[in-house]
Amino acid sequence: MKTELLDGGSRQSIEKAAEILKNGGLVAIPTETVYGLAANAFDKEAVVKIFKAKGRPVDNPLIVHICRFEELYKLVKSVPQKAKELAEKYWPGPLTIILPKADTVPDEVSPGLTTVAVRFPSHPVARAIIDAAGVPLAAPSANSSGLPSPTTAKHVMDDMNGKIEAVVDGGACDVGIESTVVTLAAEVPRLLRPGGITLEQLEAVLGHVEVDPAVLSELKEGERPASPGMKYKHYSPKAEVYIVNGSLPSFKYQLDSDPREGDAALCFDGEENGLSVPCLSFGREDRSSEQAHSLFDDLRKFDEMGARRVFVRAPSADGVGLGVYNRLLRAAAFKILNPPVIYGLTGQSGAGKTTVAAELKKKGYLIIDGDVLARKAVGDPEVLKNLAAEFGEDVISTDGTLVRSLVAKRAFASEQKRQRLNEITHPAITKLTLQEIRNNFEPYMKGAVIDAAAIFDCELPKYCTKMIVVTADEAVRAERIMKRDGIDRETAMHRINAQKNEQYYIERADIVIRNNKNENLADQLSEL
Repeated sequence: MKTELLDGGSRQSIEKAAEILKNGGLVAIPTETVYGLAANAFDKEAVVKIFKAKGRPVDNPLIVHICRFEELYKLVKSVPQKAKELAEKYWPGPLTIILPKADTVPDEVSPGLTTVAVRFPSHPVARAIIDAAGVPLAAPSANSSGLPSPTTAKHVMDDMNGKIEAVVDGGACDVGIESTVVTLAAEVPRLLRPGGITLEQLEAVLGHVEVDPAVLSELKEGERPASPGMKYKHYSPKAEVYIVNGSLPSFKYQLDSDPREGDAALCFDGEENGLSVPCLSFGREDRSSEQAHSLFDDLRKFDEMGARRVFVRAPSADGVGLGVYNRLLRAAAFKILNPPVIYGLTGQSGAGKTTVAAELKKKGYLIIDGDVLARKAVGDPEVLKNLAAEFGEDVISTDGTLVRSLVAKRAFASEQKRQRLNEITHPAITKLTLQEIRNNFEPYMKGAVIDAAAIFDCELPKYCTKMIVVTADEAVRAERIMKRDGIDRETAMHRINAQKNEQYYIERADIVIRNNKNENLADQLSEL
């Protein structure tokens, strides 16, 4: 079969699409939500063709599309007042209403159900085709079952070329995710699928609306779907999709803690440059409508990129965001990741960050000793090789270990050499730190804390949701250093004066802990 691409702006194309539908054929039509694969809803043989073309499970019900409110009466047993009020408020638009079906509706449209789902789309091309065909149109999304729904004619041709008679090009869809589905066939109105009409908008007309458990979880074994998009894995590219909860630093940790070839990310606008893998953005973090508009197009692009795993920043589940999150749950087959919240802990020598770390450990945090890992990193053969090339072969002792004092002397002779030392050692330190968190963090822990004196000199802060800086008065610090290292006051002050000043640390801190002799550390740490 040759699939013809028709221009939605042409009256001749509208008439041709309508003729195909009247003769029992299939036509993909644009709507404001996604492209639909349409057939005459009263022609059960044509409806069966939809399931075959899509590879759609036969127990997954379809939505019937109309172009006038009056056509609803031909499809349902009765139209309750609440349905009229919803239609007056939100039709035409991205809302599907489920009601007990009339005998005119073939069982193939609503397999095994006594109800039918009906929608009045706002897209002018869709309405013109329905009007010209003279019959309501059953139309699920015009994609191969399980793949991301199509929001352009190209998406449809990618999936349906050679399987259906025609595709009508009406441009890119405005909403970008399928319609909201609400059933009025139950005692209490129930939201079955979120979309462009929000729960709050429904409740403004209906009063209390229950949210079906399947909106945010899988159907129970053997439970029949009452609406499209409830039961099966949907909307997914060929890559494995994972939803990642938490902050942007936690997302970066997830990407970098177990990197693999073919990893990619779906992030919010403005976050692209800070990520270590190929990525796409799907709207601003606080703009759910933008995310909905871009979601399916982006998921399809990952296949073009050859992605194997796609990690997605979890959107808000409020308003239209509930629809976005619902589609992502299906695309990910409910694979949700909760990376640990990571904090950075640092401070000047003698400030007492080790004491603070011990307090945090008692509170249930995993403590990562960054200074220990820094020493471990310079034992890596590749790091040793690069240090010898940069600072001289004699920085490696006869037993193959690093002569740290010699490296320090040469590295701190100039700012350029110090930077080279960081460039060589910091990637190894970062890798070891992420491994340490991944191997030792347990779900019962409150978070992970990277305790490192030189944390601001490396990339570790990008994984930290908050930076904790420990400070103390200079005299207190001097006393602690003298006692700890067995040195005199003059030597202790020399060390203190060689470090960056307190203001440097405070300017980079999210939380400042004062750790003199009488402060209550537990109270100060309650902010976490």
